[in-house]
Amino acid sequence: MRHENSVFHDLLKRIPWAAFERLVEEHQADKHVRRLSTKSQLVALLYGQLSGAVSLREIVGGLQSHSSGLYHLGAQPVSRSTLADANGLRPSAVFAELFAQMVSRAGRGLKRAVGEAVHLIDSSSLRLSGAGSHWARFSDQACGAKVHVVYDANAERPIYAAVTPANVNDITAAKVMPIEAGATYVFDLGYYDFGWWAKLNAAGCRIVTRLKSHTKLAVIEERAVSPDGTILSDRVGLLPQRMAKSRRNPMSGPVREICVQIETGKILRIFSNDLDAPAEEIAALYKRRWAIELFFRWVKQTLKIRHFLGNSENAVRIQIAVALIAYLLLQMAKADQTTVTSPLAFARLVRANLMHRRRIDRLLQPAGRPPHSPHQMSLQW
Repeated sequence: MRHENSVFHDLLKRIPWAAFERLVEEHQADKHVRRLSTKSQLVALLYGQLSGAVSLREIVGGLQSHSSGLYHLGAQPVSRSTLADANGLRPSAVFAELFAQMVSRAGRGLKRAVGEAVHLIDSSSLRLSGAGSHWARFSDQACGAKVHVVYDANAERPIYAAVTPANVNDITAAKVMPIEAGATYVFDLGYYDFGWWAKLNAAGCRIVTRLKSHTKLAVIEERAVSPDGTILSDRVGLLPQRMAKSRRNPMSGPVREICVQIETGKILRIFSNDLDAPAEEIAALYKRRWAIELFFRWVKQTLKIRHFLGNSENAVRIQIAVALIAYLLLQMAKADQTTVTSPLAFARLVRANLMHRRRIDRLLQPAGRPPHSPHQMSLQW
């Protein structure tokens, strides 16, 4: 009888386990560990993300109900207290660096010309409460974390993520993000810093963002626009020479301001250091910011990232890293089949069949295509 792996097992094959074991060794994550290896911890947390579990109790109960299949996953049964301790104490860097390595491996097969990359930058706040959340408390009433993400709009995946308390300004987190020379960076007003813009400009990056209403532009060129379009003006000019009384503005060269009227009637002052691209292209790039908003919504709703398994800084960092790893696994698995095109529909099918012995490319049997035999049907379901 031919063995058929579970959907979960198939997903886990996409993890670079050799690299993961090197990270475990490097960070000594399994040192003095007797009950739960870091690998079993990762498998348990991925099960929680992919199955939609919102508590440690749900993860433990779900894995216990499928205990016979844990051997083939290279994992072991887990208790609630042991998993909670592991989330609080194991180095979160193991999981964050695994995510980074998976992003790097996925990007190797993506061939594109220099300057073709479009990176969207944004952050999303996550509420915390209860014991262990003191690291993220910034007032008597407010407590939360913030995840800062660089999202590759063309590949439709995050390529960088960092976690901070929610009161850390977006621009503070952005200043330590890696910069890809020649890429296009699109971001909103939370990243309003002329010094950081100058750093991107020096790296040959194209910037697309917004100007604040009080920022004056000394216009040196007025370009023609279509009278029937949504673009109201296209100007080249200079930003104010000084950021403050004693600080010279490092963004001193000519820049671009494109005023666009959106559907609500609001007028946006879109800014760019690209003086050559059509105004419509610059406006369209800014509109692509919506993709990262959809990403945050998808992760929060589909992977249940709104519900934290632990409130300590280490546990939150681990859970966010594992959620992003789960996102990559779903994205890679979806690319390996052609039947289901909707990411949300595919994620729901994976959740419904997670521990069933089915091939991922047969999660949704095409209409009118009967199974080859009753025996094969029983293996699939």
